[in-house]
Amino acid sequence: MSWITKVLTSSIGNKLLMSLTGLFLCLFLVVHLAGNLQLLINDNGHNFNEYAEIMETNLLIKVVAYGLYFAVLLHAFKGLTITFQNRKARGTKRYAVKATAGSTWTSRNMMLLGSILFIFIGIHMSQFWYQFKFDHDPQYTYFQIVELGFQELWIVIFYVLAQVVLAYHLLHGFQSAFQTLGLRTGKYDGIIKGIGIGYSILVPLLFAIIPIFMYMDFYPLSDFKVIPGQ
Repeated sequence: MSWITKVLTSSIGNKLLMSLTGLFLCLFLVVHLAGNLQLLINDNGHNFNEYAEIMETNLLIKVVAYGLYFAVLLHAFKGLTITFQNRKARGTKRYAVKATAGSTWTSRNMMLLGSILFIFIGIHMSQFWYQFKFDHDPQYTYFQIVELGFQELWIVIFYVLAQVVLAYHLLHGFQSAFQTLGLRTGKYDGIIKGIGIGYSILVPLLFAIIPIFMYMDFYPLSDFKVIPGQ
């Protein structure tokens, strides 16, 4: 087993785990987005409440959720590891300048972007996930908890800015993952690049639309209108 540990902790192993966990999280984002888009349906939150109930009670989903938490932590840890390895490998300032020549701002600041997203995930989970799981007031449905949260302007702005950060993070990360796996070659390179750009824009954009629509009340919300402070 020692050789497996050596491989997984090597520079190549770190990048491989970073790529695999990153792609897994990309898949999760699509599933999570599909569920959250139920918030935009004018049905008094019926569909979203059903979705949230399944997420909270289904045993298989609970098992997958623990895998998701592990993937987030491993992805963050490997990101830090790779960043420090790269900085150590560059050595002097002269080599650092040379190494960053031709790179993009996004690729040079993945650690910063990832750190902001990690903080966002913590706040997001404490605000909604924790309430759903441990502090769920019976008088409010899952939909109404979200509705109440997105009536606060600062929360809406925070979520929208987080999606901008997510877009930049995905813009480099998505394509980088396929490159690490050796799939960005020849005829597939253009396809992967196109899908990566489209994914990096569309997914964060749709996530950002949800709090904006709920705050601006562009569509009828639940019949039971929750009021902040009550």
